Amino acid sequence: MENRETILSVRGLKKSFDKLEVLRGIDLDVKEGEKIAIIGPSGCGKSTFLRCLNCMEDPTGGSIIFDGVDIADTKVDINIHRENIGMVFQQFNLFNNKTIIENIMLAPVYVQLKKLKKSKAYNRRIKISNLFRKAEDKKQPAIITETKKSIIKNAREQAERLLKQIGLEDKANVYPSTLSGGQKQRIAIIRALAMNPKVMLFDEPTSALDPEMVGEVLNLIKAVADEGMTMLIVTHEMGFAREVATRVLFMEEGKIAEEGTPTELFDNPKNPRTVQFLKAVL
Repeated sequence: MENRETILSVRGLKKSFDKLEVLRGIDLDVKEGEKIAIIGPSGCGKSTFLRCLNCMEDPTGGSIIFDGVDIADTKVDINIHRENIGMVFQQFNLFNNKTIIENIMLAPVYVQLKKLKKSKAYNRRIKISNLFRKAEDKKQPAIITETKKSIIKNAREQAERLLKQIGLEDKANVYPSTLSGGQKQRIAIIRALAMNPKVMLFDEPTSALDPEMVGEVLNLIKAVADEGMTMLIVTHEMGFAREVATRVLFMEEGKIAEEGTPTELFDNPKNPRTVQFLKAVL
C-alpha cells in the first residue's frame, strides 16, 4: 500500500453550521485501493466528513485535493469531479417513478449526453472560427464516435451486467416499491458503480436495514472492495470493519482521535476514548 499513489488528500478540513463546529481540522491521505472504515459515536462528524468529501456540504475551511484539484474551492465545478466519487447513503434515494434499470442508467446517460452536447458545440465553434483562419492555422474538430442512441445502448448493457452480477437481473423492469430494503440498497450501490468512480463513499449503508438484510449488502461491499475499489465507509458494523478495512479511523468531537490497522485499533487502542467506545460496542 505504501507504493500506491495518494488519490485523496485532506488538509485542515473544517465545517461549521452557524456556531456549531462539527469538523475541527481533519488531515487525511487516502491511497489508491485503500479501504478505510470510519467509526465513532453518533454526532462526532462522521457523516458530515463524507458529505464534505463529496462536496454535498461546503467545507468552512481546509482543502480536499482530488485528482490534483482542490475540490473544496468554490470556484471549481464540483460536478465534473463528483462523477468520479460515488456515494451511497443510509437511505436508498432511488427514484420511485422509474424502473430499476432506469434508476441505474439515469446518471451515466445524463453525463454522457451532456458531454456529447459540449463536443458538438465545440465543433460548431471550431468550424466558424476556421472560416477566418489560414489553412495551416485551422484547428481540428473533436472526433465524436458516440450518438445518443449508442450512449443509451451502452448504459443499458452496463446496467444489465451490474444487475446480473448481484443476481437481480429479473428486477430490471420493476419499480423500487416492490423491492426489499436489502435489494434497494444493493441497487443503490451498483447505481453508484455505474459511473465507474475512482472512490466510493458509504455512509452507514446498513443502518436503515432489518438485521437479516444487512449481510447481503455487506457481502456486496466486500466484493467491491475485493476488486480494488478505493473506499471510505462510515459503519457501526465492527466485525465488517475488522475484516474488510485496511485502516480504521476513530472520530471524536469532529477530529480523528486515533487511526491504525484493524488489528492495532481493535486489539490495542491507545486513546482512552477509543477504548471506552470499543468496550461499549463490542
